Amino acid sequence: MTDADFETLKRSIEKILGIQCRCYKEDYIKRRLLSRMRITGKERYKDYNTLLISDKNEQELLRNALTINVTKFYRDKEVFDLLRTEIFPDIIRSKGRMRIWSAGCATGEEPYTLALIINDLTRLKPDVQVTIFATDIDREVLKKAKDGIYEKRSLENLSESQIRRHFNETGDGKFEVKNHLKEMIRFSHHDLMSGKPATNYLDMILCRNVTIYFTEEQKNDLARMFHPALISKGFYVMGKTEFMGREVEQLYEPYNALQKIYTKN
Repeated sequence: MTDADFETLKRSIEKILGIQCRCYKEDYIKRRLLSRMRITGKERYKDYNTLLISDKNEQELLRNALTINVTKFYRDKEVFDLLRTEIFPDIIRSKGRMRIWSAGCATGEEPYTLALIINDLTRLKPDVQVTIFATDIDREVLKKAKDGIYEKRSLENLSESQIRRHFNETGDGKFEVKNHLKEMIRFSHHDLMSGKPATNYLDMILCRNVTIYFTEEQKNDLARMFHPALISKGFYVMGKTEFMGREVEQLYEPYNALQKIYTKN
């Protein structure tokens, strides 16, 4: 397998799938590709590239492999508890409205968790205006997010009362998010490597467990892109295993370093 064939395959991925390979570490790209190549019986990048160009089903399977999404409601409970008890009440009290961006929202569990928490906080405050912008590069997972239908195991971190209030049980044992949460969220396609934010004047951006396979340069570019999209002292929430790069740390101040929550300088 030659370097030239690998570069040709990466160009095909970028053209066909719209996924910028430069945004990912090379070892990660190769591991995902080799997994698909073993499954499809292809031993050379050149042969797999031929398959990818001609087979739409394989295109979707590779897209899913490269943008793998593993999530659930209330993932990293400590982070959401801090938002619920400290940060959201302060924003609601001081501003009476909230704009949040869930960047890399996958199948929607994160933005729906945010909507669930905020709905519980504002049930007696109907004048509070809340908009959650939820974006992802993968159009297939965005469709699942808009549908808002989940297996019971995705709800394991929620209480029974939360499930009753915010979900309808379907006939096949799954659970569909109720409309009062869906109406709070605007789902849309967005490439984090586009260099442009999905929107501006944001009180908070959450980009968690998305950049784990990005290069350090790409992570820093994201932090730079998020900065002007936030209002003064707006919040940037990172994944628990992620770190603020030294080149961009002056842009943000730790609010809670343990939970990886920062405010804009």
